Amino acid sequence: MNPRPCITFLASAAPNAQQALAELVACHGQCELEQADVICALGGDGFMLQTLHRHGALGKPVYGMKLGTVGFLMNHHHHEDLLERIATAEPAKLRPLEMQAQTESGGSVTSLAYNEVSLLRQTRQAAHVRIDLNGQTRLDELICDGVMVSTPAGSTAYNFSAHGPILPLGSHTIALTPIAAFRPRRWRGAILKANTEIRFEVLDPYKRPVSVTADSHETRDVVEVVIRESADRTVTLLFDPEHNLEERILSEQFMV
Repeated sequence: MNPRPCITFLASAAPNAQQALAELVACHGQCELEQADVICALGGDGFMLQTLHRHGALGKPVYGMKLGTVGFLMNHHHHEDLLERIATAEPAKLRPLEMQAQTESGGSVTSLAYNEVSLLRQTRQAAHVRIDLNGQTRLDELICDGVMVSTPAGSTAYNFSAHGPILPLGSHTIALTPIAAFRPRRWRGAILKANTEIRFEVLDPYKRPVSVTADSHETRDVVEVVIRESADRTVTLLFDPEHNLEERILSEQFMV
């Protein structure tokens, strides 16, 4: 990276993020995305995910600063020594999940998820879902409010709230976690190799409709969802050494 990197600053619509954007651009200038050495995202985790979805294909490292409600994927906000912080930042490479969903109408939807892919019931009726792993049926019928597949980076978020496991960064694993499972009542999910192909078949989708959400991208009335780790897409997040993403995920496992 250049001694003085070319930075593109992006900010959420929140007033404090917009104020920080104006101050940082006045101090460091604003680089065009295509020429940037690094993207600096100002906001919360939602805005970070939005930035990754919109600009991840450019392959630019992203340094986030928390100016939102949740900031697990962000660094603390103070920009007096921003250039030094970026120069000494530690990279964390994330590989998203690829989701392909088939709908009742015959449509096909694809999306990426850096946190998780979640299937959720759309009505008061519980969802009935069959689960196949690498072409082999592992669960004939899961009766539940929903089920999700989470990356290590997303395992501390919605996955953990649903009593799923926290996965170490770089463990090459993903979490398969039920949401309020009714049958099998004692099934708590599974930790899978990251290259596992997971197929969900929605049973009785007309009576028991199900939606799927990849991060914040929702598709309704799905009949089948296939999820696998992306083979060719990675993004790099930059973190201050004293509180990098690996340490954050580890610390979450010892919070009481």
